Amino acid sequence: MRNMIIASTSTIHGTDYLSYLLPDIMEVFKKQSIKNLLFIPYARPGGISHDSYTDKVKTAFKDTEIEVQGIHEFKNPKEAIENAEAIFTGGGNTFVLVKMLYDLEIMSSLRKQLYAGTFYIGTSAGSNICGLNMRNTNDMPIVMPSNFKTMGAVGYNINAHYLDPEPSSTHMGETREERIKEFHCYNNLPVVGLREGSYIRVQNEKEMLCGTHTARIFQQNKNAMEVPSGYNFAELLK
Repeated sequence: MRNMIIASTSTIHGTDYLSYLLPDIMEVFKKQSIKNLLFIPYARPGGISHDSYTDKVKTAFKDTEIEVQGIHEFKNPKEAIENAEAIFTGGGNTFVLVKMLYDLEIMSSLRKQLYAGTFYIGTSAGSNICGLNMRNTNDMPIVMPSNFKTMGAVGYNINAHYLDPEPSSTHMGETREERIKEFHCYNNLPVVGLREGSYIRVQNEKEMLCGTHTARIFQQNKNAMEVPSGYNFAELLK
């Protein structure tokens, strides 16, 4: 049993942090009588401290009855995960996040709780770790995790913040699609390119694309495919 929101980003341009996701998040909290949220700040965007990052999440929930606590505030992070009513892993650097989860020996604990039905919210790096591995992250490898394998909460990889080529751009570097094609020279895992403002709502066996944008699916030796909002990504594995 899985109950997840896998979002490309925490913030849409011109809006407040998490504001576009809060209605769906609060609906789940209300339905399940959730009052406490465990936040995992390890990805540290821009090198922000764990405390400052957690305070940002607390601000997002300030007008609700939800109490937010950072996992770093607990002496035993494994117990914090096991006892959590809901878990949110924020964005930042995926290499840093994955290294911390392995160093603290809690990657498997997190996966176990997700499959036990604990409500999980991921944005950016926190969404990347929902895939089978982190090999489709856009981040710089500023640290080296002991393993690239992630939670495998869905049967494909996530490329968060997916960008389409800009026709008027003079940039001559590889496009995101070209980078994913490079990945498929050596790997046969499907990759889902999630655009800004899109997210996957996972409920048991359904993995529905939500938001106003299409998503782009990449598979080895196949043409990329655009899928509309409402598409069930579980169909990829059939």
